[in-house]
Amino acid sequence: MAAAHRVSHEPAYVLHRYDWSESSLILEVFTRHHGRIALVAKGAKRPSSNFRPVLLPLQPLQLNYGGDAEIRTLKGAEWMGGHVMPTGEALLSGYYVNELLLRLLARDDAHEALFDAYAGVVQVLAGDHVGAQAATQAAALRAFELLLLREVGLLPSLDVQTLTLEPLAAEQRYSLVPEAGLRQAADDEAALNGADWQALQTVLDDRAPFTATLREIATMNAGSNSALRNQLRTLLNYHCGVSTLRTRQMMRDLQAL
Repeated sequence: MAAAHRVSHEPAYVLHRYDWSESSLILEVFTRHHGRIALVAKGAKRPSSNFRPVLLPLQPLQLNYGGDAEIRTLKGAEWMGGHVMPTGEALLSGYYVNELLLRLLARDDAHEALFDAYAGVVQVLAGDHVGAQAATQAAALRAFELLLLREVGLLPSLDVQTLTLEPLAAEQRYSLVPEAGLRQAADDEAALNGADWQALQTVLDDRAPFTATLREIATMNAGSNSALRNQLRTLLNYHCGVSTLRTRQMMRDLQAL
């Protein structure tokens, strides 16, 4: 009988956790070299468990696990430090990013560049100076959404019209829409001008795409930021198969209160 596959010192983040029996948990985790996987953490709910204070979302971890089944067995977990847990709206934004990964990533499909972008957005969300950080956090979310869509093959090239492959005119307005990709916008549609889309394509191709894209989006005016957010939200909801993601609805409900 072949020995069970073992993985050691794997960088990871917990995306979600479910109760499994009275004392154990099932974890959905995003790992750098193996993508999204499921783990059982036996005894993790017991007060004496070493896992209990470590297996938290939005925290950088290093995991040891083994097994060949769909759900592997967690053998060890170590918190790698670096930042505190996000709070308030930043915490909900982190849960939103986690929900996107759970809905759009297939299991056992590695995305190392996306893992690095995820680590970047979590670090931004955990930053200090909440008031000054609001715009940066929003830009980080947009940057991550773009990189996620591109990584899973759902983002067309942003420097040409998708169906015709014609180059974009700098001052012409274009919309990013499900199925049709990037096309000339109608008067009542959320849109960016061609120069903005071309700039986004350039930074997405940068050697450090998350940081470069965040910086580019942070320099956009409020109207362009709002238009980009609305188009990405429509595209993500479409590919997730929902009208509104659960975490987005939760944000709306809390804001209404």
